[in-house]
Amino acid sequence: MMQSGIPLCNSCGESVGLGPNDEAFIACHECNYPMCENCVHYEIKEGRKVCLRCGIPYAAASSLVNPTADNVEKDDVSVNHTTMAHHIESYQDVGVHARSISNFSALESESNAESGNPIWKNRVESWKEKKNKKKVISKREQEPQIPVEQQMEEKQPMENVQILSKTIPIPSNKITPYRIVIIARLIILGLFFHYRVTNPVDSAFGLWLTSIICEIWFAVSWVLDQFPKWSPVNRVTYTDRLSARFEKEGEPCQLAPVDFFVSTVDPLKEPPLITANTVLSILAVDYPVEKVSCYVSDDGSAMLTFESLVETAEFARKWVPFCKKYAIEPRAPEFYFSQKIDYLKDKVQPSFVKERRAMKRDYEEYKVRVNALVAKAQKTPDEGWTMQDGTSWPGNNPRDHPGMIQVFLGHSGAHDIDGNELPRLVYVSREKRPGYTHHKKAGAMNALVRVSAVLTNAPYILNLDCDHYVNNSEAVREGMCFMMDPQVGKNVCYIQFPQRFDGIDRSDRYANRNVVFFDVNMRGLDGIQGPVYVGTGTMFNRQALYGYGPPSLPSLPKSSSSCSWCCCFSCCCRSKKPSKDASEMYRDSKREDLDAAIFNLREIENYDEHDRSLLISQMSFEKTFGLSTVFIESTMMEYGGVADSANPSTLIKEAIHVISCGYEEKTEWGKEIGWIYGSVTEDILTGFKMHCRGWRSIYCMPVRPAFKGSAPINLSDRLHQVLRWALGSVEIFLSRHCPLWYGWGGGRLKLLQRLAYINTILYPFTSLPLIAYCSLPAICLLTGKFIIPTLSNIASIWFLGLFTSIILTSVLELRWSGVSIEDLWRNEQFWVIGGVSAHLFAVFQGFLKMLAGVDTNFTVTAKAGDDADFGELYMFKWTTLLIPPTTLLVVNLVGVVAGFSNALNSGYEAWGPLFGKVFFAFWVILHLYPFLKGLMGRQNRTPTIVVLWSVLLASVFSLVWVKIDPFLSKATTITNNCISIDC
Repeated sequence: MMQSGIPLCNSCGESVGLGPNDEAFIACHECNYPMCENCVHYEIKEGRKVCLRCGIPYAAASSLVNPTADNVEKDDVSVNHTTMAHHIESYQDVGVHARSISNFSALESESNAESGNPIWKNRVESWKEKKNKKKVISKREQEPQIPVEQQMEEKQPMENVQILSKTIPIPSNKITPYRIVIIARLIILGLFFHYRVTNPVDSAFGLWLTSIICEIWFAVSWVLDQFPKWSPVNRVTYTDRLSARFEKEGEPCQLAPVDFFVSTVDPLKEPPLITANTVLSILAVDYPVEKVSCYVSDDGSAMLTFESLVETAEFARKWVPFCKKYAIEPRAPEFYFSQKIDYLKDKVQPSFVKERRAMKRDYEEYKVRVNALVAKAQKTPDEGWTMQDGTSWPGNNPRDHPGMIQVFLGHSGAHDIDGNELPRLVYVSREKRPGYTHHKKAGAMNALVRVSAVLTNAPYILNLDCDHYVNNSEAVREGMCFMMDPQVGKNVCYIQFPQRFDGIDRSDRYANRNVVFFDVNMRGLDGIQGPVYVGTGTMFNRQALYGYGPPSLPSLPKSSSSCSWCCCFSCCCRSKKPSKDASEMYRDSKREDLDAAIFNLREIENYDEHDRSLLISQMSFEKTFGLSTVFIESTMMEYGGVADSANPSTLIKEAIHVISCGYEEKTEWGKEIGWIYGSVTEDILTGFKMHCRGWRSIYCMPVRPAFKGSAPINLSDRLHQVLRWALGSVEIFLSRHCPLWYGWGGGRLKLLQRLAYINTILYPFTSLPLIAYCSLPAICLLTGKFIIPTLSNIASIWFLGLFTSIILTSVLELRWSGVSIEDLWRNEQFWVIGGVSAHLFAVFQGFLKMLAGVDTNFTVTAKAGDDADFGELYMFKWTTLLIPPTTLLVVNLVGVVAGFSNALNSGYEAWGPLFGKVFFAFWVILHLYPFLKGLMGRQNRTPTIVVLWSVLLASVFSLVWVKIDPFLSKATTITNNCISIDC
């Protein structure tokens, strides 16, 4: 809620001020869009003379441009003013309600507010009293407390206001050649396919047709991947300006509060010490302590996690002041103390060495206590775990237990050793009962959204995985440079930070760092509508998670009946009179998929209490958000916060209520609100829904990485991780949210952004043509045939041009992105490794789940503990994912041996055609080489089961082809008179 009765300007963030009659200044009398007089003057000066929300010309435009002119009469202003109640009544005449889900008329809503739920009635009445009290206080304190210098500063024109962030396009000398080569490659691809299609290989028509289909699919995949990188950008933030604007000396800090979310499931796979380091880095972040709250979701209801948090909260009382006193980086103790750098650099305090040694000793003792808890938890007692007071641990049965919440530190009274307040730390374990669908991580995150809204209700949320610690203590300030920028942040749904990792071998054998994705693809998307949500290291606008649309929604085109479900109705209710017939407006009212679940918050802030009471219908809110009046009230507070008079014990009881397993039934949670259900990759789906509503996201890449995590570096775990991601993409493809057909009618998702999302859900299907294409070299070598006919001079030009354009595209991409050639090659290699293994299994599992209802259990990837460097790299775990790539390796090696043997027996003429076939086979072997090294392990031994399966499949494969086309019998007849490459 606003901090005073005067609304804040949506451009500069300051108060809109008072008009001539000591009332809040009104820029647009049509929709009451809050803008101060200075901003309106600036908009008109720049040539924008219409309201940003409704598009109606400003009533006071002439008088602002020319103060001496008085062309606007008061009567005209009063005629133009239309309240929200009038909008509702006009739409009810044609059978349509406003954005509220409730279908009650205005009269029914009014009667419901009077005689409905008494709790709801009391809530609304108390809210009105609080608003009126704030108005009185603001009028009493507004003028005397504002210094003259500050008043002059507020009246400065917009161009003098220092920006908090800046977008820096890629220099034209780098991006222009890149775009030219992309277009040239597209043209060459067209000419190449014209040649390939018009020149079939009759002697190997089946192989030729297969190769053509595969190559066309690869070309389409390249287009989907390449064109979203058309206009990459860089961004720069100014954290010093952020502090100067919102942390003025002698005044209360105006920085927005942030709620941190940390999720964990299994403490045996996700070591408590790793989670504790993440929590400690959050508590020590460089941000006002009263603005930070950390929520830890324990979805496994493990007593080990709870007890480790107790120890962590106690150690934080020493660790947090130490970090802030000496500006420690990073502020996760495990990673700080393991740094192999000069820790005395830039530390001039004589006491630092002594205090650092003492802190390291304290941390070692803390580790001993946590590791003792882990050792104790290895064997669960038959009677279950018992807490220190002798009572049974409520979460002994992880599938049947009540909701649990414990508040540590902060407002609970626990301060650091210097007596200063600490950020709040909250343990949350949502209720689990048999018979309910809990939606895994997405359900846990939605529970955290509701708990945090009841207890702290920060306007921004930053979620981290349990193994991603804060590496840059100013990361929150970096994000706030976008979120709190009045020009940039109002339409931003989330800030995505790149993922960086520790503990990966120097060569990054399995492309764990994903450098190409994070440094190339994501920067390209930032130039369109914003990066995709990747699950961690993301700062959210809470209002976007509630399903609201952005403040400035683009106008929607007229939709056909085929896509009438895709649009929104919110823009229609801004016009004074309905301009469409009743049937068309009824169709518009049904377009809820891309819209906010309830009305836009800004459409309610500027109306009187009577009009607001017509909109705040108890039933409409409960159908959307659930049966919690405290939570519903929090959703209306755009700037967050909870009432000062709120009883902490009452809030805890309400927080327990909102995490009950039946709370989400018959609501919009997981459908339009919060993290979206329906896929194991809920992150991609959630971000996609936000972009479809018209929001944009921003990619923030600080010089010092904001967050760092641990990645599974051994082959088996890496493939299972990729399998989970690919399976999520297949699930989205088979759902109603598929980007191929979802959201076209809204017109809010840009075309290149849609191409990026289509590529995100289609890439697993590339495994099918990739398997076929990697099998072709072995088939050609075993059968003596080839997929390309004898090359003419013109055909040679197309092949040469295609290879040249591929190389140039990569080189120019490396030039503007700064990615190394080794990273690009590793990414290419693992694209083949993952494509022929994990992606293939994901496609089949996805269709099995859809057709047969066979669900795949979510597997938590084991996180590294205190093992030696790269100790996990050589661990080998048997999995069926290893069979397809091993088979391809064996088949191609057999094919190369058979090809050379055939050439030796056939004479000189056979060596020319052999070169193309062997080159093709070596292309496959080189791409699978990291897989081969991982298969061998440290001792260069491969498990017998893998060898047996692969040799068996390779033998069957080879015998089938020999039976169909016995190349041995044809060798003598072909080589006598054949000199072309297709022999």
